[in-house]
Amino acid sequence: MTATLLAFTIDCSEPSKLADFYAKVLGWEVTYAEEEYAAIGDGTTSIYFGRVADRKPVEWPSPDKQFHIDLRVPDVERAVQEFIDLGATRPDFQPGEGKWVVMQDPQGHLFCVCPERSA
Repeated sequence: MTATLLAFTIDCSEPSKLADFYAKVLGWEVTYAEEEYAAIGDGTTSIYFGRVADRKPVEWPSPDKQFHIDLRVPDVERAVQEFIDLGATRPDFQPGEGKWVVMQDPQGHLFCVCPERSA
């Protein structure tokens, strides 16, 4: 049996705000938003955001990291600055020797900004 991925759910303290952040980052639409739950999607894939009031951001670097999202962009430094302008942060510790940039969204979840593949 194979499964079809419906969505990925991210626990956070403010679902609507985090949905708005990722909708802007990905160019997706906010499809649902309330205090306890929010969702974004592109018509095929969705990311859900569920309220966990006492959730604490993970320290970085740390073995406590449970997941991160990788995003591919045409211009890494430009994207990093745009994401910072939207409320993300760029931690001091950066593995990968400049091949990608680790960032934290406004609620402390990790994501990587990766360059387009070489031809």
